[in-house]
This record gives sequence, structure tokens and C-alpha cells, in this order.
Amino acid sequence: MPQRHSKNNNDLAFFTYDEKRKLGYGTQRERLGRDSIKPFDACCLCLKHFIDPMSCQKGHVFCKECILECLLSQKKDIHRKQVAHNSQQKQDKEDDEEKLRQQKARELEAFDQQNHGAVPHYNDRNQDRDKNGFHGANSVKVTSYEEEALRTMKAFWLPSATPGAPVKVAAPPECTTCPEGSEKLKLKSLFPIHFTEDTNDEKKSTPLDKTFICPSCKVTLTNTLSLVALSSCGHVFCKKCADKFIPVDKVCLVCNKGCKERNLVNLKKGGTGFAGHDDDLEAKDFKHLGSGSGLGLVRPAAKT
Repeated sequence: MPQRHSKNNNDLAFFTYDEKRKLGYGTQRERLGRDSIKPFDACCLCLKHFIDPMSCQKGHVFCKECILECLLSQKKDIHRKQVAHNSQQKQDKEDDEEKLRQQKARELEAFDQQNHGAVPHYNDRNQDRDKNGFHGANSVKVTSYEEEALRTMKAFWLPSATPGAPVKVAAPPECTTCPEGSEKLKLKSLFPIHFTEDTNDEKKSTPLDKTFICPSCKVTLTNTLSLVALSSCGHVFCKKCADKFIPVDKVCLVCNKGCKERNLVNLKKGGTGFAGHDDDLEAKDFKHLGSGSGLGLVRPAAKT
């Protein structure tokens, strides 16, 4: 009979640590593969090769047409929400005034009933009055209080009196935002960027399969390199050249246009809006313990 070590002990009323690892319990981490990474020359909105690329001050790259359509749709949505918010505020104000008028009318009616409710009221046309001709407060069929109670009655079993939750329209934001981040974005803050195409390539590059290089060191630009764009002229360099020459020379290495360190914009690389950017390229998912996860068969725990 083998010894009962922790890894061989399976007659306990709970799962051991090794059994949990084999079942895939806990947080599973996996670095995103190439299929999950957005190419550096792709638009963040349409995820296709960009056409007339433009960048924001945070380094997100968009097609010119895509970002203009996005900002225009945001402005239309803000205008629509603002109109709905204003109409709701107007309706709320009218409701408050109506409630105030009804309250004053109820107070006047209560005062009138208190002072004149016991006065005899004679009417020859009324055939169903009592023998003394007395019509007091008890002769009123439905008072204003009962009408108000019937009107505001919340009976879920009656379709006409089913209460409904009031829909409140919040005040919309005043300015448009970047679709990739939460920062404010205006049209004037966007600037066009220019990539240097590799013309020494032996094969002709199609519009959908272009190769770009750094204009300084002539290194082919890929997702493994960090890219920097100048907001003053729009030329794109690798981060190594940008940090080494531009802060010293204070000019662009292509067009000799003056620039400062605040004009250096680090272009975002990595995933799309559904994945991480830059160094945060690790997908995490928490799996509960159970046979339904199936991770014990698909992805066994690594041996340590």
C-alpha cells in the first residue's frame, strides 16, 4: 500500500491544492498571441490598414475618415441627449408647479368643507335627497382626496394602475471623448502622422502590404518597436532615435522643423479596445472549481 502523501491523498472531504491546480482552479494567465495584437499600422476603429492616419495626444492612431465620423456621431448623440435632458427638466418643473396648485386647491377645499360642510343645501331638482333636505360632507360621493388616491393608486394587478419606474435622463458630457481612452478629444487636438515607406524593397509593396522604416536608422518598423511621432510635423521615428537626437537637436530629422520635447507623442501599440496596450498584454480569467471548466484536460498545470 503506497504512502498517503498530499498528492496521492484523494479521500478527503475537500480538494487539495494540487487537485485544484489540476482542475484549473483560480486565475489563469496567458500572454496575448499575435492574432490578438493590433498591427501598428492599423486604425483603432476599423482595425484595417489606416488611410490618411491621424493621432491624438495620447498616441492612438485612427483613419481620418473614421475619427471624423466618430466625433460627428458623438456630437449628434450629445445634442440628442441634451434636448431630452432639457425637455425632462421642463416637464419636472411643470409637474412641480401642478403639484403645488393641487396642494393649494386641496387646502382650500378642506377649509371650505370644514366651514360650510354642515350647512343645509336645498335643491328641487335633486329627487334623491333625504327627508330633511340635508346635504353635508357625507353626501359627497367622491371627494378630491379619493380622486387623488384613485389617480395615484399603485396596483400591480391592474394594467391601468401598474406603477412604472421613472426614466431619468442624465446630463450628457459637454465634449467628445477619445474612442480608445476616456480623455477628452477635440478635432483641433488631432494631428496627421507620416510614415516613411521603404522604397529599397525588391518586391513591390501593395497598398495593403507596405513596409515602413525609421527615417533615421532605417530599421523596419514592427510591433516590437516603440514608435514616437512629432505633433509639430507628424513624422514617425523609433523611440531610440527620437530620445537620442530630437531632444538634443530640437529639430525634426526629416524636415528640419523646430520641435520640443512636449511634441514627442508615444504611439500606442498592442491590442485593440478589447485587449491591453503596450506592456499590459496579459489576458487573465478566473475559473471556478468544477468539471465544467474543462481546464484540467485542455490546459494542465505546469510542473514545478
